[in-house]
Amino acid sequence: MKVRSPDGRTWRVTRRWVPWRRRVRDVDAPDLPVDGLGDDPISMIVGVIALIILLPFIVIALIAAVELLLVLLLLPFAVLGRVIFGRAWHVELREGFKPYFEEQAGDWQASGLRIHSLADEVRQGHLPQRTLGG
Repeated sequence: MKVRSPDGRTWRVTRRWVPWRRRVRDVDAPDLPVDGLGDDPISMIVGVIALIILLPFIVIALIAAVELLLVLLLLPFAVLGRVIFGRAWHVELREGFKPYFEEQAGDWQASGLRIHSLADEVRQGHLPQRTLGG
């Protein structure tokens, strides 16, 4: 659920669907001209240098894609395990996509009620004490 606090910041109050948190950080890649390389030797040298510089970003993007694929493959089993074994759901509050607060909220219905009450608190400007992030 997306809510806006009185100071204008946008917050998200959601259930955390999987019992773990992704570790890959956001990476800002520089903008590069697409049509700047030709087919002469200098362009080849520039292309090889650009590839060497961009290789770490490409590797990070591939690792993030593989991790996302694994999360998507394991998500049905994690949700099924929560439902069958009655594991408690966690409710989290994020500013944009940065984690700010998290708490255990009980079953599906209790977590839904806690999401709505936490969203109401944020709308009124009463943020809970930060438990995640820095």
